[in-house]
Amino acid sequence: MAFMEKPPAGKVLLDDTVPLTAQIEASQSLHSHTEYIIRVQRGVSAENSWQIVRRYSDFDLLNNSLQISTLSLPLPPKKLIGNMEREFIAERQKGLQAYLDVITTHHILSNCELVKKFLDPNSYSVNYTEIALQHVSMFFRSEPKWEVVEPLKDIGWRIRKKYFLMKIKNQPKERLMLSWADLGPDKYLSDKDLQYAVKLLSSCSHPYIYKITFATANESSALVIRPFSEKGTLKDLIYKAKPKDPYLKKYCNPKKIQGLELQQIKTYGRQILEVLKFLHEKGFPYGHLHSANVMLDGDTCKLLDLENSLLGLPSFYRSYFSQFRKINTLEAVDVHCFGHLLYEMTYGRPPDTIPVDSFPPAPSVFVVSVLESILTCEAMKNGMPTVSRLLQMPLFSDVLLTNLEKPQLKIPTKLKEALKTSKECIEKRLTEEQKLIHQHRRLTRAQSHHGSEEEKKKRKILARKKSKRSAYESGEEHSAKYSNSNNSAGSGASSPLTSPSSPTPPSTAEHASF
Repeated sequence: MAFMEKPPAGKVLLDDTVPLTAQIEASQSLHSHTEYIIRVQRGVSAENSWQIVRRYSDFDLLNNSLQISTLSLPLPPKKLIGNMEREFIAERQKGLQAYLDVITTHHILSNCELVKKFLDPNSYSVNYTEIALQHVSMFFRSEPKWEVVEPLKDIGWRIRKKYFLMKIKNQPKERLMLSWADLGPDKYLSDKDLQYAVKLLSSCSHPYIYKITFATANESSALVIRPFSEKGTLKDLIYKAKPKDPYLKKYCNPKKIQGLELQQIKTYGRQILEVLKFLHEKGFPYGHLHSANVMLDGDTCKLLDLENSLLGLPSFYRSYFSQFRKINTLEAVDVHCFGHLLYEMTYGRPPDTIPVDSFPPAPSVFVVSVLESILTCEAMKNGMPTVSRLLQMPLFSDVLLTNLEKPQLKIPTKLKEALKTSKECIEKRLTEEQKLIHQHRRLTRAQSHHGSEEEKKKRKILARKKSKRSAYESGEEHSAKYSNSNNSAGSGASSPLTSPSSPTPPSTAEHASF
């Protein structure tokens, strides 16, 4: 097969979900413009940082590209006259820093290719659409029955995953969707096991798993074909979006924020939990649940992208659950992600922060009960409930499932062992990352405490007390010396101090006679 022949071997070691932070360190004025020197850091390690130089016009270009999101971003306005004055440059620098803070903390913007290229041009210089087209072209050489209708540009959030609308030549009206993706940093299966596991997906049958028409993988990437749905995903339903629109346009700033009806929340939630339970029992790692990975087929939810964990791709919510050390298994990750999805179904938007301190009014107290068991600070500290426990909760326990199709996913024993080892490796990398974040947080907290005004005052008071004590002790010592010198002057010779009951020390003459 042509697709299997060539491309460069190896997985992508860079995890695109690790947050980038950016701090403007200085500015320098040249003849006609000002450059801003920015320190960019990946993750919590200061060693993993670099400098970039950007002009205001670079920020303006980025901002124009991000307008598709319809978000109101705080870019400082242009100024043609007086833009080289020192006070203006200092004020603009503050504004640009505020802009960087917004785009690096917004979950969708921070993960988009435009922002990544702006902050880390060396890691994101490749044209992934061109690479995807090369791989897809090679695939079509040996599979001439397929034909590309059009690229589906930027419909997903992943930088290294591209989509194409397709058709079968002898069935021109039927539409399919092809996705191509690089192998990610969590790819731990051998190439042979990966190719076998990916091909196995097309034989998987489950009422709540979206059917795969064809799937194949090589040593550097994978290609999957599934039916295209004009109705789109659960996220499209919540945000009232068009499936073919770019991701930033669809989901960054919805015109109307409205959750689903209670019966929809109950039914969709139950169906998703049922398929998670099935995958967990089969020992099949998932870890990629979010509302854009759930396809709608009438009143039925069907899970997408089962291949993601096999390919080693990082999760959409990784930057959230990597903060909490109790979420350290893929089963716990699935439950945490289900919490995000349930919140989105209920309120029509993602939570502002994680953990969630308080929940707005919901269609049922049972909804809040489930959310509290997953997304609160207490839940993060104590660990996630199991999927089986969630299924027993009142919100889902009385939902009647009408689809009685028998699930089928036969995994050979040898592959099951390989999947188990791969899952353990994925969890190990997550645990190590969580440990680093925890250590960094403790260090930052200690430094913050040490540098606080209250702590500075305490140190000043202690320093004053210490200084007074030293002065007092020094005064006492001086007084004792003065007293001794007076005694010596009165006797004409130095003699040891003795109490009346002490024996008289022997004279030096007695010592000399020995």
